[in-house]
Amino acid sequence: MIDGLRFAVGTLTAFPVRVERVDRRVAGQAMLLAPLVGLALGGLACLALLLPGPELLGAALALALLAAMTRGLHLDGLADLADGLGSGRPAAQALDIMKKSDIGPFGVMTLVLTLLVQAAALTRAGPAGLIAACVTGRLALAWACRAGVPAARPGGLGAMVSGTVRPAAAWAVTAATVLVAAVAGLALGQPVIPVGVAAGLGASLVLLRHAGRRLGGVTGDVLGALVEVATAGCLVVCAAFR
Repeated sequence: MIDGLRFAVGTLTAFPVRVERVDRRVAGQAMLLAPLVGLALGGLACLALLLPGPELLGAALALALLAAMTRGLHLDGLADLADGLGSGRPAAQALDIMKKSDIGPFGVMTLVLTLLVQAAALTRAGPAGLIAACVTGRLALAWACRAGVPAARPGGLGAMVSGTVRPAAAWAVTAATVLVAAVAGLALGQPVIPVGVAAGLGASLVLLRHAGRRLGGVTGDVLGALVEVATAGCLVVCAAFR
């Protein structure tokens, strides 16, 4: 599992990690361990919420810190997927649009609105909500990479990790995550946290289904978009019912 954890950290963060083994078995382990990476990222990002000043400023700085720790890859994936799906083109042409390095109007609009929603919700969801949201975002990866979900193209990260997670393992990790979230929520007086986890994961699965139908499977951009959508969904619910 050490190889899987290294792969997860090296793929999902900007932290330098020496990955000695890369194959589909390790990739599957990495996707199952991804929520642990989200836990660490969320904990570090919470430091920005402790700074003096308006709550919205702290929320914006926390999201900026998250983007820095992940090299902005998930946000980039969200923008690329928005441009691809928003184009209305057939799958092959949409995938070509997503591979381009520039960003179109759909990508800009989606990025701005998503970050606004995340920042606004974070001002009320608080540190616990942020940590839960970061974990949920990475939990979505296990479901996107489960057996039966194909890759949209033969190369890239999507092809490496797609179909590497057994459904039973995805369910097990999800159950463990919800259980921990429920215990933490009760301890912190925020019983809505496990509901936020479920809501964020549900939102990502809806997007996964739509992207799979339009593109024929997952890509690295799709995975990044799922992280951001699950994060936003969890934050919104944690904020709305806190």
